[in-house]
Amino acid sequence: MHFNRRDKDDHFLLDLYKRLLYPRMVEDKMLILLRQGRIGKWFSGIGQEAIAVGSTLAMQSDEYILPMHRNLGVFTTRDIPLRKLMAQWQGKLTGFTKGRDRSFHFGTQDYKIIGMISHLGPQLALADGIALADVLASRPKATLVFTGEGATSEGDFHEAMNVAAVWNLPVIFLIENNGYGLSTPTQEQYRCKNLVDKAIGYGMEGIQIDGNNILEVYDTISLIAAEIRKDPRPVLLECLTFRMRGHEEASGTKYVPQELFDQWEKKDPISNFETYLLTEGILNPNLIEELKAQFKKNIEIDVEQAFNEEEPTANADLELKDMYFPFEQQQVEPESSSSTEKRYLDAIAEGLDLAIQKYPNLVLMGQDIADYGGAFKITDGFTTKYGKGRVRNTPICESAIVGAGLGLSINGYKAVVEMQFADFVSVGFNQIVNNLAKTHYRWGEKADVVVRMPTGAGTGAGPFHSQSNEAWFTKTPGLKIVYPAFPCDAKGLLLAAIEDPNPVIYFEHKYLYRSLTGAVPDGYYTTEIGKAVTLKSGSQLSIITYGLGVHWALEYLKENTNIDATLIDLRTLQPWDKTTVESAVKATGKVLILHEDTLTNGFGAEIAAWIGEHCFQYLDAPVTRCASLDTAIPMSKILEDDFLAKARLAETIEKLLRY
Repeated sequence: MHFNRRDKDDHFLLDLYKRLLYPRMVEDKMLILLRQGRIGKWFSGIGQEAIAVGSTLAMQSDEYILPMHRNLGVFTTRDIPLRKLMAQWQGKLTGFTKGRDRSFHFGTQDYKIIGMISHLGPQLALADGIALADVLASRPKATLVFTGEGATSEGDFHEAMNVAAVWNLPVIFLIENNGYGLSTPTQEQYRCKNLVDKAIGYGMEGIQIDGNNILEVYDTISLIAAEIRKDPRPVLLECLTFRMRGHEEASGTKYVPQELFDQWEKKDPISNFETYLLTEGILNPNLIEELKAQFKKNIEIDVEQAFNEEEPTANADLELKDMYFPFEQQQVEPESSSSTEKRYLDAIAEGLDLAIQKYPNLVLMGQDIADYGGAFKITDGFTTKYGKGRVRNTPICESAIVGAGLGLSINGYKAVVEMQFADFVSVGFNQIVNNLAKTHYRWGEKADVVVRMPTGAGTGAGPFHSQSNEAWFTKTPGLKIVYPAFPCDAKGLLLAAIEDPNPVIYFEHKYLYRSLTGAVPDGYYTTEIGKAVTLKSGSQLSIITYGLGVHWALEYLKENTNIDATLIDLRTLQPWDKTTVESAVKATGKVLILHEDTLTNGFGAEIAAWIGEHCFQYLDAPVTRCASLDTAIPMSKILEDDFLAKARLAETIEKLLRY
């Protein structure tokens, strides 16, 4: 292995060696503890240390790095105390996740490290968002994100690379090509000769280097980072290396031919660099032994101290509380009593307009939302007022854009992501339910992202443009879900959602966009998240609903003036207003839950279960649900009308009243 020290002095080279040696010795200790049964699992990076150490030293200390689970050297090179790391690995209260997540699945703003989740690909899009924040703030910074060769087959890899290229984001995409995705060799993962060849398809520079040569890693990334800080653009860097242990220790290495181990053992990054430093007179055998003895002593102390750290205490109230970033909602009342008649769609547009004025760090992202104004023209004219930096057209890549929203939040921005149709969120689902929803619970970082969801049927748009998919998200802890039925609430709930630093899924019904008009208070105000509203008070039955169901109920009650009903518009589905619902049950004793979503496992089932458990003594009849058919949504108006819950509303109410 050839090393070129260039202008590096002896002190720097010796420091490089120490930083290489230390994580190797930590790993050696972990393997001993594993054999002793004192720890349960370990993902080894032995043989790959040069990539983690060299790349981290090449980055500025305040630049974000997004590593994987074999990159111990990233964490140690950023000088995170081993005691703290060991506490994390052992699930101690003093670990970064307080015992809530494993190994390297954490982030830390103190050290500018954002950890992975088990799905491997999603962190790539977070790097895009982090880098976008730096570009928008005119900060000359680079972002480094790791992935393995296996995860390059994920759609998230493609989406993140494409977005970074289209937006000229200063991201270094580092592929650690260690030959195997668990047991699957590279020839069974992709057909291109080299992964770096993929760069040309994205219009970006691609570089391949020896990932076991610490100086080559350091020099290459130093040069790339310096260039993209001045001239923002992404670069794909393939680092060739080899995994000398199993995927994790339990999986073993029997599937790897012995000759590969023999070949790569000769390329060991530490022994080769050590030999080089010995020949350069920078190291000597005595110094090596002194360093190893001191590291071993320090590692032993830190490990044993971590074993003695406090264990988490089960506290259900704290666990529930920590699903969300601390935020005390302060409802903002309208500035005056004046109001203007507005369509539902225009109320949303005005809410976005006011928010982007109020928050200079707010970025809107979505397909066709810039000059075209969005599929429904809600952001029409926004680029003229606020520019394409803050009102951003995106490629068709929902997962990457939601992930970029989280990256923006991590780096000090707010994001509103528009799904062109709520149906399309399925291809961004992982980022929402596993990244947005769980980030604060796992390591205390907010996810200041609103996802706008044009939803619902009634327009003959068929199975893929008409779904009511709120129940996909209401069961996911960590998310807030709002669903306004009126223009005034559409504006107020949107502003409240953007104000809230937690992830909010904002459902807006497409059928109401231009068909519904109402008085909307002028100026800035917010509608309280988690608070239902009683639209009518009656004594015969209570109808609990939201979204378009509110208007079905109002229409029915207007046509049937002999029915005296209480009508509740939930407005928020997570958290939902149990107090108002309980009062309605007490008032009438008969409850109908109405929603546009399909019957089975719709959100109404949760409300019905809660009423049965907590309000049984007030009921005079079984809790009744009225929902859409358990089928996909048909296009034909005849079929669609029959599908929707409205078709069964009258008979359901009559049956309930007869009980």
